[in-house]
Order: sequence, then structure tokens, then C-alpha cells
Amino acid sequence: MNAESMTMQQSWRQRANDYYELCKPRVVMLIVFTAVVGMFLATPGMVPLTPLLLGTLGIGLMAASAAAVNQVLDYQVDARMARTCGRPVVTGNLSVRQSVLFAALIGVAGMVVLYVWVNPLTAWLTLLTLVGYAGVYTIYLKRATPQNIVIGGAAGAAPPILGWTAVTGQLDPEPLLLFLIIFVWTPPHFWALAIERHKEYAEVEIPMLPVTHGLEFTRTQVLLYTLLLIAVSLMPYVYGMSGVLYLAGALLLGIMFLVYAWKLKFKPRPGLSMRTFGFSIVYLMGIFTLLLVDHYIPAMMGLFG
Repeated sequence: MNAESMTMQQSWRQRANDYYELCKPRVVMLIVFTAVVGMFLATPGMVPLTPLLLGTLGIGLMAASAAAVNQVLDYQVDARMARTCGRPVVTGNLSVRQSVLFAALIGVAGMVVLYVWVNPLTAWLTLLTLVGYAGVYTIYLKRATPQNIVIGGAAGAAPPILGWTAVTGQLDPEPLLLFLIIFVWTPPHFWALAIERHKEYAEVEIPMLPVTHGLEFTRTQVLLYTLLLIAVSLMPYVYGMSGVLYLAGALLLGIMFLVYAWKLKFKPRPGLSMRTFGFSIVYLMGIFTLLLVDHYIPAMMGLFG
């Protein structure tokens, strides 16, 4: 391979990586994970392949589109923050025009996949979620109120509902419980990060809670929301949606999260807010994994019994 071919190959790899990073892949993976768990919880057996594969694809594409739109709308703010200054629109690796076209392409593709091959309800709900995050939250709420992440958290809490409707074609009470868990989880998750980055948010005039109400107040809110989250996380068991395994695991994860929140409030030290933020992601993945495993225990016991 000559030098020109190697250079061209490296250029294509860099461009592909830029588009990949434009989609906020780690965020999208968490969204897709909770949506897929919603799919499996919607049926006692195996999820039919069409909603599993095409539903996951469509939801993933539209979530990636929303993430790309968010980066386009926020690129001037992102340029002034250490956490986001390396994003491809900020660095100029991708132009605003390229990013908008890409977001539109994958967003339309995701909508078509969901509407044609899954069901219209899931398509419209996913579109509503995209508009809620990329439009209402990013354009208005983020800059309008310190409760931005609380109100805007509704968009991020929707994936389990989308996964459920992809399988059933209808809304039921069970996915609303999953929605509520993520909705209540979002504030302590994001405020832990905001505590760490409060100076950057202040510099770019984003009214995150630590900026408008101070660190102590925000730490108190993280603790209170964590307590509320523990209570909410028990609702699938109370409702009869899950069993004892989920109950025990949810309580254990909740106590661990509470320890982080308690230390953040009463024994704050450098780096603790980011560790709390990191554990909050582990917590959410653990809760949904427990829901999934607990859901299939009866089938596994029947298989090996």
C-alpha cells in the first residue's frame, strides 16, 4: 500500500470516527439498552425478531440523530467547556452543514424503519422524544431554568416505553414504571456531573442547579432524589412486575447509590462527584439487568425443573 492510499484510508477512518462521535455513542448505547430491556419485559417469551432488530435499529438511529442535533445547537457552548471541546463540530472536523445533513438522514431513516416495519405508535413516540430532547430541552429548557434536567429528563426516560410499544403496539402501565425510574434517576445522575463542572457551566451561562443555587443545595438535592429513587425502584416489585431477586438487587444498588450521595453531601472531597456520576450509570444498568434476569427466572426454572 503506497503512502497516498494509506493517507486516504486514515482520512476515511477519521471521518467515520467523527460521525460516530457526533452520535454520542455512549449515551445512545444506554438508551438502546433500556429500550431493549423494555422489549423483553413486554413479552413472557422471546421477543419477535422484527421488533427486536428493526425496533432497536430505528430507536438507535433516532437517538443518534437527536444527539447530533444537540451537538450542532450547542457547539458554541461546547467549545468553551473542557468536557466537550473535542467534539467534531467544535474542532471543525465536521461542519454544521455536514452534521445537520447526517442528523436528518439517520433521523428520517429511523422514523421510516419504525413506522413501516415496527408500528406507527413507536415511530411517533420516538419522534416526540427526539423533538423533546433536541428541541425543547436543548434550545429552551437548558438555558431557561435550573430545573432543566428534571423537566427535560422525560425525553431520556422514554426508551423503555419505546421498546415496550415496539413489541406490543400499545401503552401499558408497566413501561411507565420503567419511565419513572429513569426520570427520577436523571437529576442525581446529572447533578453529580454538574457539581464537578459547575465553574464551566457558570462561564457559559448555563443555569445548572449548582450555578444558581450553590453546591450545598445541589448536594442536598442529589441526596433527596436518591432517596426518592430507592422508593421508586421498588415499584416494579410492589406492582407485581418483578420478584424477590429484583427486590434484593434494587435495594442493594440503592443503598450503594445512597452511600455515594450521603458522602457527597456530608463528606465531599475532590473527585467524589465524578465517582458518584460514574456509579449512577452502573446503577441504572444494574437495575435494568435485574429486571431482565428476574423476568426470565420462571422460564429458566421451568426449563431446568
